Amino acid sequence: MDNIKEVAGRAPGKLILCGEHAVVHGSTALAASLGLYTQVRIQTPTAETDPDGHLTIDLRDLNVLLQWPIQRIEAAFKPLEEFVVDPLCVKSCSSDIMQCIASLVNEEDFPEAVFGVSTGVSAFLFLYISIVGFKSATVIVSSDLPLGSGLGSSAAFCVAVSGALLALSGALDLDALQGSWLSLKQNNREIVNKWAFEGEKIIHGRPSGIDNTVSAYGNMVKFKSGHLTHIEHIFPIRMLITNTKVGRNTKALVAGVAERASRHPKAMSAVFDAVNAISEEMADIIQAPFSDDASISAQEGKLEELMEMNQGLLQCMGVCHPAIKAVLQTTSRFKLYSKLTGAGGGGCVLTLLPKLLSSKMIEKVKVDLESQGFQCFLATIGGEGVQVSFQCTSA
Repeated sequence: MDNIKEVAGRAPGKLILCGEHAVVHGSTALAASLGLYTQVRIQTPTAETDPDGHLTIDLRDLNVLLQWPIQRIEAAFKPLEEFVVDPLCVKSCSSDIMQCIASLVNEEDFPEAVFGVSTGVSAFLFLYISIVGFKSATVIVSSDLPLGSGLGSSAAFCVAVSGALLALSGALDLDALQGSWLSLKQNNREIVNKWAFEGEKIIHGRPSGIDNTVSAYGNMVKFKSGHLTHIEHIFPIRMLITNTKVGRNTKALVAGVAERASRHPKAMSAVFDAVNAISEEMADIIQAPFSDDASISAQEGKLEELMEMNQGLLQCMGVCHPAIKAVLQTTSRFKLYSKLTGAGGGGCVLTLLPKLLSSKMIEKVKVDLESQGFQCFLATIGGEGVQVSFQCTSA
């Protein structure tokens, strides 16, 4: 596909429906793709538009523009004589490769407010050079997902980047529907997911792989003791996601739960067992068939009760926060059910929106929450994973 003019990849965020924290102690967790996307567009310039050759990264939402001459990138990688560009051979970022990338990233001045984004840029450079090599391009990144809120923004970025780059390299089977979003075949999703995981490792060190897997494959995943099970759910779910805008230290929260478990082993073991049962039952409900609004309402009622129970157990683990409680109290006034998602201690809260709930009522809930300084998103749960699109020049 040498005549590609622009290629784009998009990938959804993720949320934990139930099982957070308890999954570390052997319980089942249920994660789902989120109908909020990160999009990466890669434009290939001509000799006329970019005669000297540059790699430009436009982080549109952060108002950050980065640019390197291609000759500078080649010079940075010159010490690595064994470096081979191969989109179909997934490899990890070695310390030598990371050193070359760091020399490029350190040349740029990142605004203090977005300094952590430098690891994402490092992941991008590794994926870009490994998959397509030393070629000129302008890369534009935009996202519906707030950073650092537990909604899988880094994984969605890595998956979208990997999908777009693999499409640009010609490694994916894209033979029709120019300009439309294309779902990928199973083998293509697999290689996108593997590359994205390598990007996640640069950003997070030792990621679980859940976030990038959900983003790449879509729908839902059950995760227990290192084993992933894909769920092709059929039950329609929509959520109100409230970002408390409170940052949290995930490692400290996980450690806190472990310390509580060591102090109260029998009690906490019962808590983890209860969470496991909730996750398994929720997975069964989501996969159960439905026939009409009455059956949907009945299943929604069961999900609401399970969410309420899971939230109570998360409070037993000590990972709640005053901001989370404020969201819970607000949605409770509207007779809606909510729970934290992810690490807790801040981050985001999920609120199940019943199918028959009016848009007017949803707007009232949003206005109430936003008046308290929170950020709200409406999203469907369990949709399509990574997709790509492309535009070609005429032959």
